[in-house]
Amino acid sequence: MPAPIVTLSRQPEPDLSPCARGHACAFCPEEDSCQRDKPGHDRDLVAVRLAAMERILLVLGNKGGVGKSTVAANLAAALAQKGHRVGLADADIHGPNAGVFFGCQGERVKVGSGGIRPSRYRSPDGTAALGLGSLAMLLPELDSPVVWRDAYKFEFIHHLAGSFDWGPLDYWVVDMPPGTGNELITLCDLLDGRQAAALLVTTPQAIALHDSLKAARFCRERGLPILGWVENMAGVVCPHCQGEIELFPRSELSEQLTAAGAAALAKLPLSPQLAFSSDAGEPLVFTAPDSLEAKIFTDFASRCTDWSELPASAEIETPPEPRPPG
Repeated sequence: MPAPIVTLSRQPEPDLSPCARGHACAFCPEEDSCQRDKPGHDRDLVAVRLAAMERILLVLGNKGGVGKSTVAANLAAALAQKGHRVGLADADIHGPNAGVFFGCQGERVKVGSGGIRPSRYRSPDGTAALGLGSLAMLLPELDSPVVWRDAYKFEFIHHLAGSFDWGPLDYWVVDMPPGTGNELITLCDLLDGRQAAALLVTTPQAIALHDSLKAARFCRERGLPILGWVENMAGVVCPHCQGEIELFPRSELSEQLTAAGAAALAKLPLSPQLAFSSDAGEPLVFTAPDSLEAKIFTDFASRCTDWSELPASAEIETPPEPRPPG
């Protein structure tokens, strides 16, 4: 039986020339045939984007429903109002709704040679602008659920940092999802050596503060400085007498956040006006600058610009889980 004829084909030499495309290889129409260093390109792309950002602020809280997205969006708007170059990144993969706060939730972004172009919001008077990047802008429909395992989340966080063409920024504000899982771990890995800090958001309730202490401990163990913390839903202002009504019992756990080196930066009331403006996509710092809520965010933004003495997170002793009465 004659021996089979084997033809050896020479593998093409890898193309070591740099790629000029400003997006990850997953978006490239030449991905299947490209012989360049794909992992290296994606890695370098993230590094280039982050190098153009002066300061990076992660808005997190560990507990869901405490108002992280509200704080992140209005803080970004207040920073832009002060003349800063601002980008708002929505890292909440399963609830990507940063666009709602700026009236652009239904917009779709396009992939160009320079990367994914963030959606642009401009204030009604045209004096301030900011860029937004969110998974919602890549989904086929607004109510499309995101059913992903961690590998896909890992990849999207890299796209959020590297494939979106953020350009030079003074502040990159990142709206984080609840918890201290894959999204936060992945982003912290990317931010090693960068000028980054955490902003914790909580409510006065003990259960929320307890989870915030866990987030603070995560920051300490990762070496991520804490710029401070925000108390959201800190009572209600009566529309008739202007008196303040406490909604939640005060917890001593807030003192532990302060003892851990996290400065109390702002107290936000539970505000119907803030809720209405958020749903309408009209940030109060632009549409009602004299309102109580707008003044709080304006002052809050000013306090967030002082990074001269970022405190290191102190050792935190996590208390036992709070038990229900009775």
